Amino acid sequence: MYLYKLMLDKNQLIVPSAIAAMAIAGIVGWEIKKRTSVNMAITSQQSPAVTKQSHSTSEIAATTNSTIVEKMAREVTVRVLTESVPGSGVIILQQSSSTDGRQGKTYSVLTCQHVISESKKGGYRVLSPDGKVYPARVKSTPKLKGLDLAVVEFDSNTIYRVAELGKSEDLGSDISVYAAGFPNHHVVNADRIEDTIDWGLRAFRFTVGKVGSISPQQLPDGYSLGYTNEVASGMSGGPVFNNQGELIGINGRLKYPVAGIDAFIYADGTKPSIEIFEQMEALSWAIPIVTYQQVVKK
Repeated sequence: MYLYKLMLDKNQLIVPSAIAAMAIAGIVGWEIKKRTSVNMAITSQQSPAVTKQSHSTSEIAATTNSTIVEKMAREVTVRVLTESVPGSGVIILQQSSSTDGRQGKTYSVLTCQHVISESKKGGYRVLSPDGKVYPARVKSTPKLKGLDLAVVEFDSNTIYRVAELGKSEDLGSDISVYAAGFPNHHVVNADRIEDTIDWGLRAFRFTVGKVGSISPQQLPDGYSLGYTNEVASGMSGGPVFNNQGELIGINGRLKYPVAGIDAFIYADGTKPSIEIFEQMEALSWAIPIVTYQQVVKK
């Protein structure tokens, strides 16, 4: 059984509210403690006036950058609708095409293989950034075998933005990253969860976080980029961006998998230490875009 089946089974993705709240509270607490330590170190080296001004400037810059990247994310992120559980994707290529004698454009969407694998009849559709729904098809990409990646195509006369590919190999720890996609569920309160399948673009979610780990050993299916962003079921296949709004990864694995440490068996069959596992399970995971670039160029 594939690893992602253990992590992304639709019957296991709705974590009980209490457990989810405890997990999120733990992560938030860790972030607050970390940031407090950093702020204390800065304060000890600067006067209160300088510190206050530096923090204010930094916060404004971070907010502005997040707003710019979110706008770009909304223009390239799509929802991949299937016969079973929907997922997300990102537009990476535009080509001229001819359909029924009419000139148009064919758009290629990069997503996760597990998003499209359960549609036995091949019924795919794409919800575009302007809210239109197009019939779609899976492009045969033998080079992606062994990776949790797939390419879906759709045709349109509308001009859509194409994501710019970044250099995921240049990422370092604690670098800001941004994740986008369409969660399949919305938690209203402790007793109510709504399905977002009919929400259209309203289901779009954009989250801000930092690089938490770049695994020196690749996990199965190509995963090796861990980040602190909250990613929910349905955001698989969605994009991860850097500060410049460049595509650096594809969402695919959620935090705190039900399989525990077995979900982090490396591609060579070994497992991380308990200490490393505890760090890894608190992160969401993506396939770096450089992994995709390397295989398609072969």
